[in-house]
Amino acid sequence: MAVTGAAGNIGAVVRRALQSEATRVILLDRVTLRPEADNEDVHTIDLRDAAAVESALAGADQVLHLGGMPDEAPLEDLLDVNVLGTHHVLEAARRTGIERVVLASSNRVAGFYPIGHFTRPQEPVRPDGLYGVSKAAIEALGQLYADKFGLSVICLRIGSFEPVPTEPRHLATWLSPRDAVGYVRAALTAPSSTRFATVYAVSANTRRFWEVPDSAVLDYTPVDNAECHAVDVPGAELPADPTSPQAGPYASPEFTLPHLRS
Repeated sequence: MAVTGAAGNIGAVVRRALQSEATRVILLDRVTLRPEADNEDVHTIDLRDAAAVESALAGADQVLHLGGMPDEAPLEDLLDVNVLGTHHVLEAARRTGIERVVLASSNRVAGFYPIGHFTRPQEPVRPDGLYGVSKAAIEALGQLYADKFGLSVICLRIGSFEPVPTEPRHLATWLSPRDAVGYVRAALTAPSSTRFATVYAVSANTRRFWEVPDSAVLDYTPVDNAECHAVDVPGAELPADPTSPQAGPYASPEFTLPHLRS
């Protein structure tokens, strides 16, 4: 098993949780990592270096691709790191015979659907910004490699990954660390007959507006609920405007304008 972006927030949690479940764990990040177990093999690489990515992934049977820019940025940077980097991971998988690639997509691929709309991953994308555009592109790349080259690809549209929810939007969008590990484990171990799937990775929040996956698509049922923390979230008692974007402030022009050329 290999994990890109292993030094990131989700990568670190998944690394600890799955460390004992694989014979060999290949960890990739541009940040220097140190092995924490005998079965860990660490690589300091830039995902934009196709040859380095292929060399590091040699011998892996599954890849969890978490690496990339995690937020709004100039489009050329997002295309360079997120889209081209994902292409290098998928191409390495094709060339080396890796069986399963799990891509970290984002809920922000469809952030402009209103809160009052229950969003399913099969619906057209509505990115809330340039970051969302880059994640829509990696989903498209995953579909291409599944259709054209027969890779098994699962895209996880990750919610608000936090130890606990801290703002009203999180009461709908929270993804707990425990549920994040559950979704990743299910995606890595899904039957090889699953050629391509896109699913929302979100906890079992009472206020959620995204569809959790059917067990026939991904066999994981989330267990945590942000509502258990609502008493500690300022503004939790205020009703949400059903016409406002699910992305909240990420959908505002002000969030993207600083990253556009003046």
